[in-house]
Amino acid sequence: MEEKTINQVFRNRVQKYGSRIALEKKLNGKWDSVSWEDYYKRAAYVGLALKDMGLQKGDRVSLLAENRLEWLYADMGVLGVGGCIVPIYPTLIDEEVEYIVSHSDSKFLIVENNAQLQKGLYTAKRYPGLKKIIVIDSTGKTANPMIMGYNELLDKGKALYNKDAEAFASLADTIAQDDLATIVYTSGTTGVPKGAIITHKNIMAVIKALDIMEPHYAYDSDQTVPFLPLSHVFERVAGHFYGMYVGITASYAESLDTLIQDIQEKRPTVVLAVPRVLEKVYQQILSQVQDQTPFKQKVFYWGQKVGSKISELREQKKNPGFNLSLKYKIAYAIIFKKLQNALGGRVRWMTASGAPTAREIILFFNSAGIMVIEGYGMTECCAPATMSNIADYRIGTVGRPLPGVDITIADDGEILIKGDNVFKGYWKMPEETKDSFTQDGYFMSGDIGLFDEAGFLMITDRKKDLIITSGGKNVAPQKIENLIKSDPLFLEAIVIGDKRKYLTVLVNISQEQAERIAKEKGINVNSLHDLFNNPRFKTIVEEHIEKCNQKLARYETVKKVGIIKNEFSKETGELTATLKVKRKAVQQKYQPIIDSLYEEDAKTVQVY
Repeated sequence: MEEKTINQVFRNRVQKYGSRIALEKKLNGKWDSVSWEDYYKRAAYVGLALKDMGLQKGDRVSLLAENRLEWLYADMGVLGVGGCIVPIYPTLIDEEVEYIVSHSDSKFLIVENNAQLQKGLYTAKRYPGLKKIIVIDSTGKTANPMIMGYNELLDKGKALYNKDAEAFASLADTIAQDDLATIVYTSGTTGVPKGAIITHKNIMAVIKALDIMEPHYAYDSDQTVPFLPLSHVFERVAGHFYGMYVGITASYAESLDTLIQDIQEKRPTVVLAVPRVLEKVYQQILSQVQDQTPFKQKVFYWGQKVGSKISELREQKKNPGFNLSLKYKIAYAIIFKKLQNALGGRVRWMTASGAPTAREIILFFNSAGIMVIEGYGMTECCAPATMSNIADYRIGTVGRPLPGVDITIADDGEILIKGDNVFKGYWKMPEETKDSFTQDGYFMSGDIGLFDEAGFLMITDRKKDLIITSGGKNVAPQKIENLIKSDPLFLEAIVIGDKRKYLTVLVNISQEQAERIAKEKGINVNSLHDLFNNPRFKTIVEEHIEKCNQKLARYETVKKVGIIKNEFSKETGELTATLKVKRKAVQQKYQPIIDSLYEEDAKTVQVY
């Protein structure tokens, strides 16, 4: 029988795989594993307990936690009794948490620890609709009737399950494909956060489309080490739900800091990543190469050139010939195999979705036999709407539409999307919902793009991000930013210039690269602060930017540079949970600095 809800998928995989490991999570250096059968039971405990406490079909449960097994139990438990999970990023502040919980009319809030509990208590004082806060890392019972320990919830659900083992399955069977599955709030970087209404039908449309594509997860044999947040729709749908659909084992990394070690321990075959992760790995490799002898550096760059040529011919579906193939075997053995081994030695493909990735970085990973899959999507499309195909792809595009997805380009260049993957609208925002669709039912993405002659979609920029200079020139900032970030010296770049005479850029500098350059050039300083302010180093930064400018049209060139010493991060508000820059947040935070770059006597490179 055709599976129409994620609930049906879950129960069928439990019946198929039983005692096989479904999930693992590393905490405090140790892996905690759970079988499919135990996964199902723990989800049932959560769902039945909440149902007994008043959760009705369609009711919302907000979830405020980092990736962990309890997150997944709650997700499938709530879905199983017809409820709806509202994921919340743990980095959000009190007021933002309160807004999402209250706006979604959540009855329950599940939090990870005491720090997140404080946000819940702040919410409870202002939102009377909250019935209970459930704490995963609970230290025991409390006198506050609003608070409940997670283990207490499980015990309650276990008793109900033991009394009627079929109750959870019966409730799950009442859920239809058009029923609400989750409400995922957008980041709110361009205004008030909006809750995207996603149904079981939306989720199933995506995971079934992904399973038709090449690449896809290999049944029974693939292994993943997820590290992107489950609060993000990409990891939850393309990772969690699609992984469940196929029946693979997911070993959740402990943190980004332990990611490489965790990957080497579990040796994944597929890695769902974002461009920033690839950029960091690539920059780290280049930094290590630059510490080698001139001879070893020469060998590396020779091998990189050979690998890039092989990757380009593969992209063009051309035969490399005997001589080049022989050179590649040598280059792979001494260079690219090390990258593959650093990622566990088994990675077949990895994603780089959500932002542009420099061509040379993709070629480098492809040379190691790790095919980089570019894609495009958003919360409103339930994650991906397009994806590259290993058998037929073009680097720099985001592939073709997924099966069942219809994409067209509006007269002004905006990408319009229609399909079963597209959300139903924004929660309690009828006007915003109406304004997001064309009269013939296409979702207006807000992105600008075009199809090439072979039908591959290219994203040129966000519609709202397009810069129009005071001279009337239209500039796509992402193109320039991507070029600058392909230089290992720069970690991040935000191009500014709307309604201005010229373009400027705010950058983060790689500490490792800066120190290496200082050593090479004989710049003696006592601290990174002194280095960034050193006139000779500023000249070097200017030279690096000028190399980028040489690849741009004159109106696209950057005239002034602002070095932001403190690296952008999620904690300080400049990055999203998937490590994308919040353009509006950065511009607001650093507005005085931006203004100073446009003063008449502003120097070419300034440090802040």
